[in-house]
Amino acid sequence: MAGYAAQARPAGRLRGRALATEDQRAVPDVRRMVQLALAGIWLLDGILQYQAFMFSKGFAQMLSATAPGNPWFIAGPINWAARIISEHGTSTNAVFALIQVLLGLGIALRPTIRVALGASIGWALAVWWFGEGLGGVLNGTASPVNGAPGAVILYALLAVLLWPPRQEKPASFVAGRCTGPVLAKALWLVLWGALAYMALLPVTRAPKALSGMISGMAAGQPAWLASIDNHLASFLASRGPAAGIVLAAVLAVIAVGVFIPRPGAVRAILALAIVTAAALWVAEGLGGMLTGSGTDPNSGPLLALLALSYWPLASRTNRATESEAG
Repeated sequence: MAGYAAQARPAGRLRGRALATEDQRAVPDVRRMVQLALAGIWLLDGILQYQAFMFSKGFAQMLSATAPGNPWFIAGPINWAARIISEHGTSTNAVFALIQVLLGLGIALRPTIRVALGASIGWALAVWWFGEGLGGVLNGTASPVNGAPGAVILYALLAVLLWPPRQEKPASFVAGRCTGPVLAKALWLVLWGALAYMALLPVTRAPKALSGMISGMAAGQPAWLASIDNHLASFLASRGPAAGIVLAAVLAVIAVGVFIPRPGAVRAILALAIVTAAALWVAEGLGGMLTGSGTDPNSGPLLALLALSYWPLASRTNRATESEAG
């Protein structure tokens, strides 16, 4: 009996290592799908940057509109960049579009993925400052419904969480394999907690604030999307403050939901996050992509992609261990 047990233990350890290896091979495949989705969004951004509007004075004016209300050290560089783009619109915009296309292609190709992800972080931070005015976080215009804290900063966050490490950290979800699950969950809490806080600010909760924000997104949209946004704005016209509170509560639940120890409950929370991201995307007018002046799809798709990267993965290693323990 003792000899049998002694033989079974090494066999069990070998089986465990084999299952762990299989799991490690499976996890990068999931990460790869999310990376490719991120690459696709970067390519979409590059394509949108080639629109005629981006080569006009209107693009520079759109950038300079993010400066008012920001501190001088944020507003000054924005206005400086807008002036350069206004004077050299064709060349600067062609460079911007090319950079985003190259980032998308670089992330899509395995040999260049680390370089591209690293470059995307730097580019995203620059655009967040010079192009989005830090998403309105410092000038009181930030709301989950208008894309705060800035869609482009979510690109940088995804690049960090999807980074292919030389040695993965143990985590039951893709986003935790590089930074570790504790830091990854902390980043999730900060992001969604900040969104919940913004939903309670006057820019979102003031009477008719939500209604006006969403109806403004309808301008220039195709008839079907404009109709959806206008109906939603009409519905919220007399329910804005209450809707802001409900939105803040939903976002707060999402923020803390990843800390629940039961994978089934976490999946339900992440499903709620994806549905919420989709609703926000509709309210954002799909980022204005169909108006001819949208530079990106805004925060909705990125929040959904982020939720997928936190989705608990079924581990055969864990199941085998639980089975042997039982």
